[in-house]
Amino acid sequence: MSDSKSVRNYVASHVRDMPPSGIRDFFEIVSTMKDVISLGIGEPDFVTPWHVREAAIYSLERGMTSYTSNLGLLKLRQAIAEYLHRTYNVFYRPENEILITVGVSEALDLALRAILEPGDEVIYHEPCYVSYNPIITFAHGKPVAIQTTQETGFRLNRAMVEEKLTDRTKAIMLNFPNNPTGAALDLDDLREIGELAVERDLIVITDDIYGELTYDGRHTAISSLPGLRDRTIYLHGFSKAWAMTGFRLGFAAGPAQLVGAMMKIHQYTMLCAPITSQEAALEALKQPESDIEEMKAEYKQRRNFIYRSFEDMGVPCVKPKGAFYAFPRIDKFGLTSKEFALKLLDEENVAVVPGSAFGACGEGHVRCSYATGMEELKEAMTRIQRFIQRRVPAEVG
Repeated sequence: MSDSKSVRNYVASHVRDMPPSGIRDFFEIVSTMKDVISLGIGEPDFVTPWHVREAAIYSLERGMTSYTSNLGLLKLRQAIAEYLHRTYNVFYRPENEILITVGVSEALDLALRAILEPGDEVIYHEPCYVSYNPIITFAHGKPVAIQTTQETGFRLNRAMVEEKLTDRTKAIMLNFPNNPTGAALDLDDLREIGELAVERDLIVITDDIYGELTYDGRHTAISSLPGLRDRTIYLHGFSKAWAMTGFRLGFAAGPAQLVGAMMKIHQYTMLCAPITSQEAALEALKQPESDIEEMKAEYKQRRNFIYRSFEDMGVPCVKPKGAFYAFPRIDKFGLTSKEFALKLLDEENVAVVPGSAFGACGEGHVRCSYATGMEELKEAMTRIQRFIQRRVPAEVG
């Protein structure tokens, strides 16, 4: 055991061979620097609303420090059921169709482990959040990526999904509005993908963490469409729209049989989500519209600014329809996305995330989060413009 090589052999191969997160790996470098303007981490710059924080504090003052039901506080599940019904026109029974989790990441892990046999295939789209491929692999599934592109607005449609189907396909995984592109699905495409899932008897896993942060039109939960409710595992949480990232609270909703399978894993591993976070989430759901609309209006203003800024620089960028990310294309400057990000950090103290962190088709792009104050955002764009102007004559002039 003293031999490092022999110790390495004890690590499961599917874990040993998995590269570290492209986001976290990059930000280890950022953490060693001072005075950096970060457009990197996808975390709201808003403070959690005071009435939500106060509810958390008050719960501690009342001595609420115990375990809860494995499923989570019933009153919170009831509030979530009411919110989903009111907002997305889909109803789940709080008694056995909603599970409170430690963030959406745990919910996704539970969903995949609950449904996958070794070798089952899960279709997902890239660019995507860095965890999707690894979590499928850790659940002993086979990740099958669909490559989306800037030329089509990072659109996903039925034909693209159908092309990837095999006899081993078990599930389709969706994340719209999307991290890192800000893309959203048109209702027609969503409906057709849902119809395909019904025809081929597939499970749909939908990560709707950015659903409330949709700027042009209204977000549709795929589980609200005909035939989809009882084959969809709907994932959501409080991190983004309510600015509650550190509370680490998410939830899954779906048919009782699937939620029950997820709960079985949850009760043996996580047991339950922290009661303090659950009490805070309960308060957040008492007046969600006013809390969210204020943040959403500010994000939309920033979205418009960052999109126009890239367009004015001559840097192609699809206008984000949701979330709080822009995904400009930078390959014309003769640098890989990682080289671009490292040089921008070194020369201008601005941090962005290399597009390669989000899948192979993310190469040639960088992710810029506009979940930061407008003044910092303006300064960051000034620095990025200065950075690319130094490269235009040499690289593309």
